[in-house]
Amino acid sequence: MRNLKENINIPNILSSYRLLSFPFVLYFALYGHENIFVVLLVINLITDALDGIIARMFNQQTELGAKLDAYADIGMYITAIIGVIMFKSDELKPHYLSLSIFIIVFIIPKIISFFRFREFPSLHLYSSKTGGYMQGFFFFALFVFGFNSIFYYIVIIFGILTFLEQIIILIITPELKSNVKGLYWVLKTK
Repeated sequence: MRNLKENINIPNILSSYRLLSFPFVLYFALYGHENIFVVLLVINLITDALDGIIARMFNQQTELGAKLDAYADIGMYITAIIGVIMFKSDELKPHYLSLSIFIIVFIIPKIISFFRFREFPSLHLYSSKTGGYMQGFFFFALFVFGFNSIFYYIVIIFGILTFLEQIIILIITPELKSNVKGLYWVLKTK
């Protein structure tokens, strides 16, 4: 009963909302409803930031919350990338190679984690959090202000470096853990 009470908290509710909203946001992206897609994506970006802040501020971090957040993040990445391709493909066409590399390097840690540990990672690295905020602001700015190639490449390069850090951690750690912080902390404990 105590475990159930610990897991029912605001951060987990926000992460659950993002996870449950995934098919709806995806639907609006695939069927060309850009305005509704952007509103829902922004709500998801805000709730993604809030769930982590609230969890840390009120000491409501749980293993379930880390997993819900990680799965919701995967869904948000998928819908954001599909939305960008659906609605902003003309602006991104010259940058498809870098976007493709970003997507591939995003997928690789999930594959490594699934084959090594039989589940998706919920590492919550500091670099992932920073990159997530940058990417969220980029998606917002893209739909509100338009494409900025300098900002795009800063976000893409930082994201690729973050995913490479995840790959290294997943290769060198013997067991999958949540809230790892970063490669420095993993190496420090070895």
